[in-house]
Amino acid sequence: MHYFVQRSDLRDLYEKTAAGERISDADALRLFESRDLNAVGAIADLARQRRVGNRASYILNRYINYSNYCILSCQFCSFARKKRDADGFQLSLEEIVEKAREALKLGITELHIVGGLHPSLPFTYYLEMLRALRALDGRLQLKCFTAIEVLHLSWLARKPVQETLRELKAAGLDSLTGGGAEIFRKEVRSAIALGKESAEEYLDVHRQWHQLGGRSTCTMLYGHVETLADRVDHLRRLRELQDETRGFVGFVPLPYQPENNRIPVSHPPTGYDALRTIAVSRIYLDNFDHITAYWVGLGLKLAQVALSYGADDLHGTILEEHIFHMAGAATPQLQTEAAMVKAIREAGRIPVQRDTFYQPVKVWEDSVPEAGTSDGPTPPYEHA
Repeated sequence: MHYFVQRSDLRDLYEKTAAGERISDADALRLFESRDLNAVGAIADLARQRRVGNRASYILNRYINYSNYCILSCQFCSFARKKRDADGFQLSLEEIVEKAREALKLGITELHIVGGLHPSLPFTYYLEMLRALRALDGRLQLKCFTAIEVLHLSWLARKPVQETLRELKAAGLDSLTGGGAEIFRKEVRSAIALGKESAEEYLDVHRQWHQLGGRSTCTMLYGHVETLADRVDHLRRLRELQDETRGFVGFVPLPYQPENNRIPVSHPPTGYDALRTIAVSRIYLDNFDHITAYWVGLGLKLAQVALSYGADDLHGTILEEHIFHMAGAATPQLQTEAAMVKAIREAGRIPVQRDTFYQPVKVWEDSVPEAGTSDGPTPPYEHA
């Protein structure tokens, strides 16, 4: 038994995890409420080791936000704009393709594309975007759209959600993003994202995508007005859907960014809270292989520490991120592959470049790029 839990009051949960037994909602709340972060981390580290071994991953990807115009007015959102706002934007298909073409030269394997619920773009815009990007490189994986975007596109297409998803998939969509989950409890959702899709609608979009053979990630936005019990409720609903479909490839807890929005928070998420949330997520979500420490919200140094608190993934190089930075994130707009590999190595893990579905593309068993140097073009899907 890990020395951090030998005398801890969480020893029974360590033993339960070691035996491969599922912890309850009450157990998860105990873990959240515990002040013994080292013991919680030790249990999470055991769960991670049992699930994925000693590897930790990252992805070479590029974010593209096609527009920040949105018909919704979520209280927590710093990204959305109305057509009257001077800092609103909308990219043409040609601009999106050019961004993708330039990113491909850097070796990316994934495009991560989301935007606001645009008031006037037709459904054909989204289909043509996917087809144009697919034509660039058939190996490029397109991870696009949140659940609320899919519901919006279904409304635009005047078709059921599943038929809309079929058309998007046929046009080139590989994976749904996990954004928009926020917190599932109705009262909290109404307080931070009034008018957005319900928890049931979010989960059903992912359910229908999984039923089509698709895979996706999922998220939780924490550290605003929710309680610890609300977090457990959120995780429970994700675990239940994963039991049903096995369609989620990873979970990404997102720390709330408090600036430039209409939800005043006196005590935004701390490093302590971030580590315990990642740790509890790893222990509770026993049917998820991968837990991501999102460096954009955490900073790379804290994300590196999170690799010892249950996380096994640092997310991606990204190249250009707007949503968190417009909410006040002070992290860089991108990370180099060298920095990601170095952070993983220093944490005692084996760095693995992964694809959208967390499958290994390149394993850094021996060679490590020098920190501070340009990575140079990396051929997509090079196995080492």
